[in-house]
Amino acid sequence: MQDNRVLSGMRPTGQLHLGHYHGVLKNWLELQNEYDSYFFVADWHAFTTHYSDKIDLEGNVMEMVVDWLAAGINPNTATIFVQSKVPEHAELHLLLSMTTPLSWLERVPSYKDQQLKLKTKDLGTYGFLGYPLLQSADILMYKASLVPVGEDQVAHIELTREVARRFNHIYGREVDFEEKAEAAIGKMGKKQAKLFRSLRKSYQETGDDEAMVKAQALLQEQQNITLGDRERLAGYIEGVGKIILPEPESLLTKASKMPGLDGQKMSKSYGNTISLRDSAEAIETKIKRMPTDPARIKLTDAGDPNKCPVWQLHQVYSDSQTCEWVVDGCTQAKMGCVECKQPVIEAAQAELAPMQERIAKYQADPELIKQIIHEGSEKAREVAVETMAEVRGSMGITY
Repeated sequence: MQDNRVLSGMRPTGQLHLGHYHGVLKNWLELQNEYDSYFFVADWHAFTTHYSDKIDLEGNVMEMVVDWLAAGINPNTATIFVQSKVPEHAELHLLLSMTTPLSWLERVPSYKDQQLKLKTKDLGTYGFLGYPLLQSADILMYKASLVPVGEDQVAHIELTREVARRFNHIYGREVDFEEKAEAAIGKMGKKQAKLFRSLRKSYQETGDDEAMVKAQALLQEQQNITLGDRERLAGYIEGVGKIILPEPESLLTKASKMPGLDGQKMSKSYGNTISLRDSAEAIETKIKRMPTDPARIKLTDAGDPNKCPVWQLHQVYSDSQTCEWVVDGCTQAKMGCVECKQPVIEAAQAELAPMQERIAKYQADPELIKQIIHEGSEKAREVAVETMAEVRGSMGITY
């Protein structure tokens, strides 16, 4: 497992909006400075719900990467790649499907939820049922220790952990596993080997979780053993076989507080978005058309900010002084709704103006975008090739 690696992706199904920026990209901006970050455009995943839609997938992929860069994702710090440029994802998905019970996929919460929400689409497909397993393959391919997700996605990470555990149980049983593990311990040096054996014994005999943590940390420090030996010994601590695909952990991200223009969560499905590329005029028009507290029919009618979607945007964009001005002006009928909306309009315009300048700069250099995608995908593929060599070896597909 790569203890400092995170992986996250996004489907290229249309224009990015402020919900994506506040809910995902801002988290990525922090992660890229703390972790070995892999961010990918999940173009195959777009087909799980949009297989029959006429979307410009190539254009969407390019424009999504442009938006990421304009938002501040740094290709020199993070690895940016496109899923379909790393065909090993499909192979791992196929091989994992051989050991994953059908019932595990049918119980994923989003499976039925999405079918209810997207009733106009025929989602009774093999690909839609299996998309959580493709997600698992995306994650396990890079042996990422952490996957940044919102609470609604934790179930997908739990599935990934189960899939990895089952695969390791079935294929981690090398014929000479114990001999190889003992040989690897011998390479650690007498003092370190003695400590490792003591920690392993403590964990296996008393279930001491602290001993497990210390033993894993000890392995990460070793310079004299290979990555394969390290993973073999990680399994040896637990009394199982070699850990081929390490189990990732969820990294709960800060929940997005970005409401849509109607007060619901900002989503293309609801048609309530402000796109990262909306002009200043479009932003002004959209916010001016926002519904407000229905009790405020006349200017002299007092209102309740908690019943107004505009107030939710003030909570995202406005400082405490402006928020106090809004509450006073609304509840005391001191100002109209158009006046109340003006600070939000200006804040959204100010947030997007510099980003749109950078978007224009990147759009003017499509070859640079192609180069970033190519280099990132090549780097990602190097990792994927190593993982698949190990997976094939454990399954006996080496002829």
